[in-house]
Amino acid sequence: MAASTLVPLQVYLEPDYRPDCDWIDGEVKERNSGEGQHSNIQVFFIGLFLQHKREWGIRVWPEQRVQVAANRFRVPDVTLTRAIDPFEAIITVAPLLCIEVMSSEQRMSEIEERAKDYLAMGVPMVWIVDPLRRTAFVSDANGHRQVPEELAVPGTEIRVTLQEVFAELDELEGGRGASSDQ
Repeated sequence: MAASTLVPLQVYLEPDYRPDCDWIDGEVKERNSGEGQHSNIQVFFIGLFLQHKREWGIRVWPEQRVQVAANRFRVPDVTLTRAIDPFEAIITVAPLLCIEVMSSEQRMSEIEERAKDYLAMGVPMVWIVDPLRRTAFVSDANGHRQVPEELAVPGTEIRVTLQEVFAELDELEGGRGASSDQ
């Protein structure tokens, strides 16, 4: 479970504050990351979005601070903004999409709390990817649900199958797929 510490906002906002954590009501909360599966999925999405950034009219931001409320800052694993959105050192305009990649120690309830913050800010959709179980979920105005085959952002060309998301990880782990026994 992630630890937390009280830190003044001015200290948190200093560019050299490390590690970059969430800041919730004055409390710095460590983020779960650093596992190979987590990194693999994060890099997959960054590569996919960079490859299509002009075509899809987007910008991709790995581990970028997002101010979801006056007293809340989150650091999604991957954030997508529209290419027309202003460039900001800390994102304050609701992104198009936030992606959270679960680590082995995270509970879904923790991720859902993060998703609620993004949705309250105006982010239309949050993708939650669990590399260990080879599953993905979407949180949006219609609720939270597992997606069986494809992640997509309605009203855009952005879409990717779960098979694509997990292909390299399956290869690295010796062919273990979403249908394999865990």
